[in-house]
Amino acid sequence: MTQSSETGNPEAQGVPALPAALRRRMPKYSELAPLMQFKKPEFSQAAKLRRTNTIWDLRDMAKRRTPKAPFDYTDGAAEAEITLRRARAAFLDIEFRPGILRDVSSIDLGTEILGKQSRLPVGIAPTGFTRMMQSEGEYAGSQAAEAAGIPYTLSTMGTASIEDVAAAAPNGRNWFQLYLWKDRDRSLELIERAARAGYDTLMVTVDTSVAGARLRDVRNGMTIPPSLTVKTVLDASYRPAWWFNFLTHEPLTFASLSRHTGTVAELINSMFDPTLNFADLGWLRETWKGKLVVKGIQTVDDARKSVDHGADGVVLSNHGGRQLDRAPIPFHLLPEVSAALKSGAGSPAIILDTGIMSGADIIAALALGADFTLIGRAYLYGLMAGGRAGVDRALEILETDMRRTMALLGVSTIAELTPAHVRILKNQS
Repeated sequence: MTQSSETGNPEAQGVPALPAALRRRMPKYSELAPLMQFKKPEFSQAAKLRRTNTIWDLRDMAKRRTPKAPFDYTDGAAEAEITLRRARAAFLDIEFRPGILRDVSSIDLGTEILGKQSRLPVGIAPTGFTRMMQSEGEYAGSQAAEAAGIPYTLSTMGTASIEDVAAAAPNGRNWFQLYLWKDRDRSLELIERAARAGYDTLMVTVDTSVAGARLRDVRNGMTIPPSLTVKTVLDASYRPAWWFNFLTHEPLTFASLSRHTGTVAELINSMFDPTLNFADLGWLRETWKGKLVVKGIQTVDDARKSVDHGADGVVLSNHGGRQLDRAPIPFHLLPEVSAALKSGAGSPAIILDTGIMSGADIIAALALGADFTLIGRAYLYGLMAGGRAGVDRALEILETDMRRTMALLGVSTIAELTPAHVRILKNQS
């Protein structure tokens, strides 16, 4: 039998011919050349920061650059660290409820907090020993906040003085966080210094009657300032830049109190006042003429009492999980506190911290009733990763997250966020 000459022709057999775009052929050099523009590798610190896309990326970078003891001081929490894990999980256990067909071509993240505008609904929380994490410390945090148009809170346990921070960020909005000492005259001195330096808000922390059991610090032999042991010298060999910065800058001391050497727990237990009560809050209200905020609120009743004793706002916080393990989770407490305190114009400010690691976390908190949020670890990871540039990058990441989340929710201003935009899955049957 003679084979038909059309046997090898697909069209002759009723099979359609392949489109020209799907027929294989050898590529031309002129087509390959544009695809072979290889990017020059960049190994600079700035390039590495640009490649970070999340706060978790900054954390990974910070861990590589920072000795174990100061990194764990930032990263760790009390006892089994259950509270910290639950606080972060709380933001994961939600469902956003987006609206569609809304004009979100322009997103405005600005908001008013404690009588003044903030360009973003987030500020920098008070953090102690900040120059231990990276030598630029409080200077980097306050200047990054000034550039971003948000508040910066200096801790009583800071390693830059009240006056130096004010001078470093003269156009920034600076708040001062106070621990009431057993020596009330020393506390009064700090308050007066903050007022003279232009700080407009006093944030008194009330959840440190005694030190929490921060076991990472115990295991690392963490002291203030860091001590050179065989273990720390070996650790330094992997992080020479941190040690070079640490050893070639001004020695690490508390800028607002006398020099102290020892563990963090020893400092807290020797200086902090375990007799602190609501009468002391009344004394602070009479003494401080600016805005007064109480940080460390963990029940609705204490939120009400703080406002009744003159507080202009409360910070729902469990100290980042660093004091009482298994403490209430601020994000879960938020709707109940909001319902109790929000009664129209002039209502006290509700601020939330603990567990925030993304801009979406911030938007969820605002939707459930927070007026503002604070970040501690999230900005410290940036600081440890790259100093001032790292803090800038942390704030850029959070702002990008917030803008994207708002647009996808179908809202263009903070005021449009409502509890209807968020469902807490754990509380659903």
